[in-house]
Amino acid sequence: LHVLKDVDLHIMPSEIVALMGASGAGKTTLLQIIGTLDKADSGQILINNRDVTKLSDNKLSEFRNKEIGFVFQFHHLLAEFTALENVMLPALIGKQNKKETEERAKELLNIMHLYDRANHKPSQLSGGEQQRVAVARALINSPSVILADEPSGSLDENNKKELHKLLIQMREQYGQTIIIVTHDKELAE
Repeated sequence: LHVLKDVDLHIMPSEIVALMGASGAGKTTLLQIIGTLDKADSGQILINNRDVTKLSDNKLSEFRNKEIGFVFQFHHLLAEFTALENVMLPALIGKQNKKETEERAKELLNIMHLYDRANHKPSQLSGGEQQRVAVARALINSPSVILADEPSGSLDENNKKELHKLLIQMREQYGQTIIIVTHDKELAE
């Protein structure tokens, strides 16, 4: 089954791109290929002028950890860890300094208006709070690219608007390129 054919996509640094289309059109598949979670059958994927299709599995994992932040529709927070620990995980996996990582995670939680919730586990957070923790986690390594797969799909209208504002603010503050799969026409505009 060929889901994607003849895709030629160029996204500029610090650009926000919304991928929209019918269910089953391949939006998530494209996002997973861009994010190196899936492999394309052919072609190249260049991120920051680096052909990620030529990287070994170890180098690809290292690249993904440093250069790509993921935000999914369902936050995928680890239940046994606090919000702070969930945010810190990608940096610790990348063998960054624990003390510096903790300070950066606290800074991000503060930006997300969650500093006072840092020691709460996901089950103690609202859906909107959990999604903001997921955004902080995606930002912990200061990646150049943020990939968001329907990040507001499970949120109510107020939290959806807050998340959209937050993504735009993060792009303006940190200069990330953001690619979002969305059904929300307001976000796409």
